[in-house]
Formats: sequence, C-alpha cells, structure tokens
Amino acid sequence: MTAKLNPYLSFAGDAKQAMEFYRSVLGGELELNTYGEAGDVSGPLAEKIMHAMLTTDRGFALMASDAPPETEFRPGTNFAISISGEAEDAEALRGYWSALAEGGQVQVPMEKQMWGDEFGMLTDKHGISWMIDISGV
Repeated sequence: MTAKLNPYLSFAGDAKQAMEFYRSVLGGELELNTYGEAGDVSGPLAEKIMHAMLTTDRGFALMASDAPPETEFRPGTNFAISISGEAEDAEALRGYWSALAEGGQVQVPMEKQMWGDEFGMLTDKHGISWMIDISGV
C-alpha cells in the first residue's frame, strides 16, 4: 500500500508564509496551489493557499492550507490528520473514511472534488479532524 499519513495544518491567511518558513527550516520542495488556480474563485480568496505540500529529502511531508472564510479558524486546533493515496488504495481509504465517519461529523462528503481527486473531511467521534484523499480515481 502506498497510502501516507501526514499532518495537515490550517492557517488564517498566512499559509504561504508559514510553509516557506518550514521549507527554510526543513529544506525540501514546496508546492503551493491557490484557490484561484483550483476553480472559479475571485477576490482575496483567489490568492490564498488551497493546498500546500512540503516534501523533504528525509521523507517528511507537511501539508497546509488557508481556512476558507466559511470555515471557523480555531488556533490551537488548527490541524488535521491526512491520509492520501492513489487509485489502487481506494478501497482501503474508503474503508478508513467509513469507519472514521461513524459517530462523527462530516464537513466535506467523500466525493470527487474540483481538483479531480476524491476527497472528504470529517471530525471523528473523539474530536479529531481527518482528511482522506484518493488521487487518480
């Protein structure tokens, strides 16, 4: 299985600056994608980070985004656990999603998203935020 478990941080508009800082500390390659690049978004949100991923030579992966305006930003709880994988991992990833969602609260249903992946976001019954992403489906 090629699925990966990664920390995912949320920011209130300064994800780009934070991730550039983490790159200066940890090294590696930083990919930044804005909300504007991902879809029909205009105004100040278009330049904010929808998804950032820092991958280091040591195998570390750190992901982040700017919280969209409709999402409550709560410093101190601004992280989630992300499990991501390819189409060959889809059955296992959907199984994780179903089990984690039981008794929890779904924020984004597990379905095809504007960037092409199948993705869902939820808070489990213990209050932990999870994101599941399946690319290539």
